[in-house]
Amino acid sequence: MQRSVVSLTDRPRPSTTEPDAPGRLLRMADSRAVYSVREVARLLSLSLGSTYALVREGEIPARKLGGRWVIPKKRFHAWLDECTEQPTNDPEGWA
Repeated sequence: MQRSVVSLTDRPRPSTTEPDAPGRLLRMADSRAVYSVREVARLLSLSLGSTYALVREGEIPARKLGGRWVIPKKRFHAWLDECTEQPTNDPEGWA
């Protein structure tokens, strides 16, 4: 029986011109117009369940496309800026 084993040094390396090259995938992710709920949960340091609840309640601006929630990046960042700029009536030391 003959084995076809290719050593790591003999493997072809993907070039940046290939459509599936890692660099291209990163650039494509940066150019997307929307976040997923999971990405927003990570950005806000919230659990996935809490983030979905906020999306369903309309607290976080989102749209349901098909069976999937998406959060437009521009609207999300505008919402986030608005949340952090509101004056608070918190007791001293809580702000």
